[in-house]
Amino acid sequence: MSTLNAPPPGSCPTSNRHLTARFAALSSIRDVASQACVWLSLGMLALLTACTTLPPGADAPRIESYALAHPEQTRLGRHFEAAAAEHRGRSGFRIIANGIDGFLVRMQMIDAAERTIDLQYFIFRGDQTGWLLTQAVLRAADRGVRVRILVDDVETPPGDERLTALQAHPAVQIRIFNPFAYRGSFLWVRALEFLLNANRLDYRMHNKLFVIDNTVALLGGRNIGNEYFQVVPGTQFADEDVFVAGPISHQLSATFDEYWNSDLSIPVEVLNDTSRAPREKRQVREAHEERQALKDLVRQVPAKDTDYLARVENGEPLSGLISGRIRLEWAQAQVICDRPDKKDLDSDGRVGILMQQGVFDTAAAAMSEVLIVTPYLIPGDEGMRMIERLRARGIRVRILTNSLESSNVLVAHSGYMSYRTPLLQLGAELYESRSLLAKARGSGQAPEISRFGSYSLHTKLFVFDRRKMLIGSMNFDQRSMYLNTEIGILIHSPALAIEAARRFEAMVQPVNSYRLALRPDPNGGEPQLIWLTQEGGRTMVYDTEPARSDAQRAKAQALSLLPLDDEL
Repeated sequence: MSTLNAPPPGSCPTSNRHLTARFAALSSIRDVASQACVWLSLGMLALLTACTTLPPGADAPRIESYALAHPEQTRLGRHFEAAAAEHRGRSGFRIIANGIDGFLVRMQMIDAAERTIDLQYFIFRGDQTGWLLTQAVLRAADRGVRVRILVDDVETPPGDERLTALQAHPAVQIRIFNPFAYRGSFLWVRALEFLLNANRLDYRMHNKLFVIDNTVALLGGRNIGNEYFQVVPGTQFADEDVFVAGPISHQLSATFDEYWNSDLSIPVEVLNDTSRAPREKRQVREAHEERQALKDLVRQVPAKDTDYLARVENGEPLSGLISGRIRLEWAQAQVICDRPDKKDLDSDGRVGILMQQGVFDTAAAAMSEVLIVTPYLIPGDEGMRMIERLRARGIRVRILTNSLESSNVLVAHSGYMSYRTPLLQLGAELYESRSLLAKARGSGQAPEISRFGSYSLHTKLFVFDRRKMLIGSMNFDQRSMYLNTEIGILIHSPALAIEAARRFEAMVQPVNSYRLALRPDPNGGEPQLIWLTQEGGRTMVYDTEPARSDAQRAKAQALSLLPLDDEL
């Protein structure tokens, strides 16, 4: 603590001389602080009002890099190349619906990597699971594995030192997609920058992709964070990944390369002060010694039928996926991915394959049924037209999304509220997941895990005629269609489509969800929206929207009055 203004020992603090000195010092400090604030404000305004089409650092020199050219030179590459040949060049797939397994397989894939690791995520938190994954990445880099990490900037700066510190390792490269200019931890400054440069900063990379040795991959709805892996009390995000092995992994790697080498992906050393990197690197290495942390994390997860500690010791589920003990479904598939410059396609006439169009085209070819699982449902005009066309052809459309009580994004739910009655009037079947499940055999799987905390649906999944399924990062909302980049994979496998449909059927059971319906007005007025569910063996009908509290319901209704659909 500074003693600049303290009286000398033994003197009287109230003497005129020292009072005069104190006031003079304080006045000087106020003047300096005032001037500093003025200059800081002017600097911030100059920075923030400089609206640009490219992010800061876009003109910095960078080296392009690409996926491993010869994956067959790795153990995983040789194994799955031979397996694909046995299945006529098809790729292998396995849905990973359990959050714990989603975390373990990521850790194990990193440990199995020999040459390259490519990670692309919307959110990469610095919590327990994120921290353990960064440790695993560091161990891989120490083995000489090249690591490329690409993250969106929506939640990167606050507490991102643990992740960006990995840049200090010569085998690790980190880039930030469409970054903010401000790199500090004051969220209000980021909010102000967003407001002043929203045209650029509203465009986000929502992709979630994980590729090892250009041979095996994971994609789906999970970001990196405790809630996505169902490991700690509190909100449980029920989500799904698909494990991918074989030739289709090369296409996934190609999408990563396109984003990595984009003008919007900025090397972290261009943005952040790297002077702290050596110290942060040592912190990561110290954490690497705490391997027991993984077992401690898994040990706290309640499970009756699964010994997760044994799975850690035995390298499951990855060892089973490699050995064939856990069966892969071999099928043809198509990668559907937005381009990194998606937001510019309409403005300059360039043509690109859009995730949204892939969904619409596949739905248009459906012959009997389309199942949609999405945490956020704001279909907009085009989405409503898609459903209207399907219903006009007699196609059954069934949709599962979050209820108000299970939603983790209140403003997104507020945007969805106005679509419920029109969807039901079109003949779509609409279900909302409950926050506490009676039994779960859908996303999130084991009921003891799902009841570990409040359940919130986060899966993004489409099933067509129970013959094809599309899994990826795209929500059925306006933000995913127009403001975010997305990735998905369309798998032509009746076995996987039926498996996904069974999870859907389990989740829409009355004990797990609300079925929405319209009650006719006896006086000929507008029909009333009602929620049907089952509690204690009795069918319950609610004519007021179920919510965690009256306050939550009131907030959602207030937000629904705002014209925010295009942002949701």
